[in-house]
Amino acid sequence: MSLPAHNGALQAADKLTLYKQIRHDIERRILTGEWPPGHRIPFEHELMERYGCSRMTVNKALSELAQADLIERRRRAGTFVRRPQHLSAVLKIVDIRAEIIALGRSYAYQLIHCARRAANAGDRARLGVRKAGKVIAIACRHSADNVPFAIEDRLIDLDTVPEAAAADFTTEPPGSWLLHHVPWTEAEHTISAVLADERTAAELDIAVGAPCLVIDRYTWRSARTVTSVRLLYPGDSHRLVARFKGG
Repeated sequence: MSLPAHNGALQAADKLTLYKQIRHDIERRILTGEWPPGHRIPFEHELMERYGCSRMTVNKALSELAQADLIERRRRAGTFVRRPQHLSAVLKIVDIRAEIIALGRSYAYQLIHCARRAANAGDRARLGVRKAGKVIAIACRHSADNVPFAIEDRLIDLDTVPEAAAADFTTEPPGSWLLHHVPWTEAEHTISAVLADERTAAELDIAVGAPCLVIDRYTWRSARTVTSVRLLYPGDSHRLVARFKGG
């Protein structure tokens, strides 16, 4: 990556002009496509050396670029050109793997936890069932280009979907498996927002307290619960879109 060498006039400029010059230089590279989405911006110390300025000046330029949604700062990783926001349809059940691939990004799946067990009181309340039965409890993470995209917490009712007991969720995302193997007749979405706790922040690689978009989904087959899932997305990189036609 190359940046223009600073000249005497730039060195003599005041801090206000200098931070604007840094911002404009980076902004131009982003808007012209020279630095595409996902490109790593030079580290702060590299920009300080190139422009002969303080960290405060560099930080001010980068902060304004972040506020303009042109760049994103990732803990321990650096600063990158922001990718376009991901869109999900509110009234549609989306296969996250297919969604990421459709965006032209590489998909990765990580199973965090999977357990088959007798449904406890919390499981039954979450699934909306009264009788005792068995469930599969799954936690996993979906990534796009090695960046966490969403984390998933799911319960599958084995009384409704006994074939799920033989599925290999170490390699197959549960949402993808269900969409391809289990027909459903009714679904419900609840959309909300939460602030990331320490566990969520670690799994999504975001700051503790950062906003997260939450989708709680229930699906049924002939009035019998198939699954309950909670999906958490980094709030600054995901939004929901729905288009309606009037009756």
